[in-house]
Amino acid sequence: MLRKFLDYQLSLVEKGKPLHRLRPLIDALDTFLYEPAINTKRGPHIRDAIDVKRWMLIVVFALLPAFLMAIWNTGLQSFVYTSGNYHLMNEYLQGAKTFEGYLNFALQEQRYLTILGQGLLAVIPVVIVAYAAGGLCEALFAVVRGHEITEGYLVTGILYALILPSTIPYWMTAVAVVVGIILSKEVFGGSGYNIVNPALACRAFLFFTFPGRMSGDVWVGTNPTKTRESLLKMNTEANLSGIDGYSQATKLARFNVSHDIKRIHVDAIASNNLGSNVGTFPAIEKQYAKWSAAGHVGELTHLDRDQLQQFVTGPLTEGGLGLNPGNYEDAYHLASLTYGLEHNGNWTLFFGDRIGSIGETSMFTCLLGAFFLIWTGVGSWRSMVGMALGAFGMALLLQFAASFGADGGAWNSALFGFPAFKHLLLGGLAFAIVFMVTDPVSSPDMNLSRWIYSAMAGVVTVIIRTVNPAYPEGVMLAILMANVFGPLIDYYVLQYDRKRSMRRAGI
Repeated sequence: MLRKFLDYQLSLVEKGKPLHRLRPLIDALDTFLYEPAINTKRGPHIRDAIDVKRWMLIVVFALLPAFLMAIWNTGLQSFVYTSGNYHLMNEYLQGAKTFEGYLNFALQEQRYLTILGQGLLAVIPVVIVAYAAGGLCEALFAVVRGHEITEGYLVTGILYALILPSTIPYWMTAVAVVVGIILSKEVFGGSGYNIVNPALACRAFLFFTFPGRMSGDVWVGTNPTKTRESLLKMNTEANLSGIDGYSQATKLARFNVSHDIKRIHVDAIASNNLGSNVGTFPAIEKQYAKWSAAGHVGELTHLDRDQLQQFVTGPLTEGGLGLNPGNYEDAYHLASLTYGLEHNGNWTLFFGDRIGSIGETSMFTCLLGAFFLIWTGVGSWRSMVGMALGAFGMALLLQFAASFGADGGAWNSALFGFPAFKHLLLGGLAFAIVFMVTDPVSSPDMNLSRWIYSAMAGVVTVIIRTVNPAYPEGVMLAILMANVFGPLIDYYVLQYDRKRSMRRAGI
């Protein structure tokens, strides 16, 4: 019945009939539901079960874990942060220190139903708008050009939605996807001809056109005003402010601090919880001896909140650590993030119990998608491993370099001494490694090129994160830059391979 209906529709748009220009739309529906009815008439013949449609659907299936986690985590953060109930917030922060406590919090009193409801309300409309606006744009260009609608937007649409904040207005979502698709793909000829990743191009347009909607406190719920009012109410009722106050700052925002904050500042703050198990403890002890000699009381590693702040921000001439008081709160949060204190445990970052873009928070679900893509042969494992090694290697180099200098590098920037592996857990790096840098069109074709290209993206990501204090997340710009260099990398690798082959042949 369905086949007969589609055949009838196709007959209405045959060549020479009035509706012929609409054939790409009918073809798109037909090929989405059935295999293309095209048989080769002469050799050579290639038999392969994977066509473009199946290729794209495999990527969509690989994205399902991240998509489901996006619904859950977005709903959970919205449920807690927009509740206006500081008792609920405290219960969540305490319970989420362990996976068991996290589950107990979400499952008791059937809270999971509310969490799922709020998650669906935040995520699904963004996905629908992204698909509708982008799909319409693709269809219009296909009709005008008279070519088939490709399945590439099946992936671009959901990727684009998952890298947005949940509070993004729907009209901005639509405008950015249309402009991004046109500028990154259609002007170059459509699917298969784009020079940069279309989803990242759409996000870049949003980031530079509406920066206020893509940065700051825009990561929880669907209404940023409601979230701010809720946090203000909770802080007021709980009589909290400053360091102790509730905030919707992302982990990456906590990382984005001034280079005036040194390793010794972060370690001194963390030593109150970890004792001597911090990297620059000998330098801290040396300074604290001067601090005590100057008449200040207290026992190092057992200071109260005020004593610790006074020591860290005290003048160097008196034995203090000389941190500007205005940077103390940032140093405190960076110390918690660096050493996994409070709600910053490694399992929390790995599983995805944190605030961020809709679908980028969970490294666990990204790894599930990576295994599926590699197993099916759709995703390039070289690109994934290359970017991971590039980012980790650059972060490890900075961490190693931060250990040199006066007092064992105690006065080097705390950003350089940040644990290398934690860079993979912050922001959207894991998501980009699996789903962005592996885009088959905007990445190089040769194996060696993919190693170089993806490693470059990883290195630049960490450089932007650590060196540029104005931009905490370097993934988007790093991959777009690597996209531009992709053809050049392929060219020189091809020249290298040719010369090597000629040497082997004795030519």
